Amino acid sequence: MVLSSPSLALTEKKQWWLSHKQMANRYVKDARCLIASGGENEVVSALNLLDAALVLAPRYEQALELKARSLLYLRRYKDVADMLQEYLPSMRSGGDESSGSENYSSQQFSREQAKLLVSSSSSSSSTCSISLSELQDHDSSFKCFFSVADLRRKIMAGLLCNCCDNESRWRYVVLGQASCHLGLLEDAMVLLQTGKRLATAASRRESTSRSDDGFSLNNFPILPTTTVESDTTTALLSHVKLLLRRRTAAIAALEAGLPSEAIRLFTKILDGRRPVPQTFLAQCFLHRSSAFRAAGRTADSIADCNRTLTLDPTCIQALETRAHLYESINYLADCLHDLEHLKLLYNSILRDRKLPGPVWKRHNVRYREIPGKLCALTARIQKLKQRVASGETCNVDYYGLIGLRRGCSRSELERAHLLLCLKHAPDKATGFLERCELGDDFDPDSVRDKAKMSALFLYRLLQKGYSSIMTSIMDEEAAEKQRKRTTAVIQMQQQQQSQEGGVDEMELKSEEIVGSNLNHNTSVYQGVFCRDLAVVGNLLSQVGFGRPIAVKYEALSC
Repeated sequence: MVLSSPSLALTEKKQWWLSHKQMANRYVKDARCLIASGGENEVVSALNLLDAALVLAPRYEQALELKARSLLYLRRYKDVADMLQEYLPSMRSGGDESSGSENYSSQQFSREQAKLLVSSSSSSSSTCSISLSELQDHDSSFKCFFSVADLRRKIMAGLLCNCCDNESRWRYVVLGQASCHLGLLEDAMVLLQTGKRLATAASRRESTSRSDDGFSLNNFPILPTTTVESDTTTALLSHVKLLLRRRTAAIAALEAGLPSEAIRLFTKILDGRRPVPQTFLAQCFLHRSSAFRAAGRTADSIADCNRTLTLDPTCIQALETRAHLYESINYLADCLHDLEHLKLLYNSILRDRKLPGPVWKRHNVRYREIPGKLCALTARIQKLKQRVASGETCNVDYYGLIGLRRGCSRSELERAHLLLCLKHAPDKATGFLERCELGDDFDPDSVRDKAKMSALFLYRLLQKGYSSIMTSIMDEEAAEKQRKRTTAVIQMQQQQQSQEGGVDEMELKSEEIVGSNLNHNTSVYQGVFCRDLAVVGNLLSQVGFGRPIAVKYEALSC
């Protein structure tokens, strides 16, 4: 029997597919042997074999699973996310299109149902022919309680459940672990919970399908890899829930106007013992920077913006926040630098017609907002350049940078400066990288150098602010000393003048007193002399003033 040409073509096509399937099986088998050895170079070689197998059979499930697990073992989490990005919950948006298709399908089904109703009614009574418009006019209360969208959703959910149970269960666990390491914690929580639930349901169905007589350890093996993977998934899921719970509480405190509480909660996340993914750490630093800014701690806010840009150089919100902080303290040079960097980033986004990074990366800005932001940014840059040309760069508010009030004392300045230097010293600038889980496309040495450089700029700015404020305080102290000295001299002169005036008055008074005493003494002396003379005269008159003195001597001799 001679086969026709179409039959020969089908036979050749089938034989060609089978040969490629056999080659793919051989590649997968060799890749399993290489992966079992456990070496990194062997895993890389196994990846090459798996890529060759997927070229021959693109939907080969075992090759896809081995490739995803190999990439996860090599810490190439972005490759895992790119490979399985359609399973990310955040990538399954598109509710407008799905709702539109559901509305169209439901409308089409209602029309088909009306036709069926019309045909059935016409078959039952041949004398009555009803069209769709007549049916709607005839019964305005007609409603379709049956929805094709709901039926399709249920069927797809059932098919997806069966598919997950049979083939795709590994995707949720592998992609969940990769999402956790990439900082997509919401997606990681959903994926890990789904994988755990599917694994539990599969084990329950397997255990209930066995009879009591046929149950034995030989027929029901427990693989160590499955147990280890389940334990890893449980521990990772609990860690993800803890981080999300703390971040939610911190953001709620910030929105409620409690920046100190938000700072405490974000610090609790950032200073934890367990490493945190790079993207999630950058988001926490950015939120804590907003909390520091609300609390009036400008230097701490700038430091957190520097850390955010070290971990994510294309973070638009961090550049905007740092530019606002520099402008608030009138540090216009670095403010213009950040705004120019932001302008270049906007231009690159408009040139590439997409936001920077992979498709699944989350941003704080939408693409349609970029042109308006670019226009506003250009006008702002022009205004700042005019201010720089007018000479406003010398009036930096170092009090706002350090967080002091104007007219503070020397002790307050020294205390604030010491705390900021201990916190933002360049030697301690890379301490946060020890608790950070960097991505596979980041060089740790370059990240450390960038962190040290930004911390050194901030440290020099703090030193300049300290010297400026200390100079003003010393000038105020010197002016105060000079003022006290002048006051003391004036007081001494006044005292001397008052003392000299008092001496003159005392001399005058003493002269008056002496003169009065002399006058009194002369009058007293004159009165006493006269009195003595009177007494002498009386005595002389009594004894006889004219008697000779010799008679007296004779009498005395006798």
